[in-house]
Amino acid sequence: MWPKPSWRLGICAEVATAWEIWKFVEIKQDVEFLYCDLASMKSIRQFVQRFRAKNCPLHVLVNNAGVMMVPERKTEDGFEEHFGVNYLGHFLLTNLLLDMLKQSGTHSHYARIITVSSATHYVGKLHLNDLQSRCSYSPHGAYAQSKLALVLFTYRLQHLLTTNGSHVTANVVDPGVVNTELYKHVFWVVKVVKWMTAWLFFKTPEEGASTTIYAAVSPEMEGAGGCYLYNEERTKSADVAYDEELQRRLWTESCKMVGISDEASRLP
Repeated sequence: MWPKPSWRLGICAEVATAWEIWKFVEIKQDVEFLYCDLASMKSIRQFVQRFRAKNCPLHVLVNNAGVMMVPERKTEDGFEEHFGVNYLGHFLLTNLLLDMLKQSGTHSHYARIITVSSATHYVGKLHLNDLQSRCSYSPHGAYAQSKLALVLFTYRLQHLLTTNGSHVTANVVDPGVVNTELYKHVFWVVKVVKWMTAWLFFKTPEEGASTTIYAAVSPEMEGAGGCYLYNEERTKSADVAYDEELQRRLWTESCKMVGISDEASRLP
């Protein structure tokens, strides 16, 4: 049986998102929100310092922040916003917390990393020579690329965890089409269609969170990593996501971009 951890760490991009989570979670023990801006490498590092100071175990990390279809703009570190918030922010956060996850996982109860991607990754293309979309910017293309990067990252991370014999698993989740504020930057026509059909075609936030929760606590996922999950079932991601050379190259480039050492470069 999965132990009751003293911490479950969730990542929220906006105050509104945090409030939605607060409404839908039945509080049965003390919960504390710590501020972390995934658009700021400085904020991420400060958050990790504050979390470490609490000297708590970390059993589950859910990478769930995101922006979608935003106009072309940059984070304070100069990254294209989709790539910076959706991918690089989670990449840095996960790496900075990885030692705590390794310390918290055991042979019988692995620590778990769950990263939320999207079905949009199936049409995404990773442009290693233009990850910032400087040559040609498309809101949809930039969003899809960031979601594909999350799947590649998860598979590479699981490979490294397995190679090191760590008691930590990494999985990626597709929540489906969920009725949230994530659509606020889409065209007005799409907003109207969403407003008219959300009750029929969109999942509620509770329904959208179900696969993430499944990945985080289900006994069926104990020790299982490197999976793409949809509707609480393992399924196949885009073919390109299984390209191990592309996974490796993205990891190496990501380390350079966020300013951390690429210890994985010494591993196969």
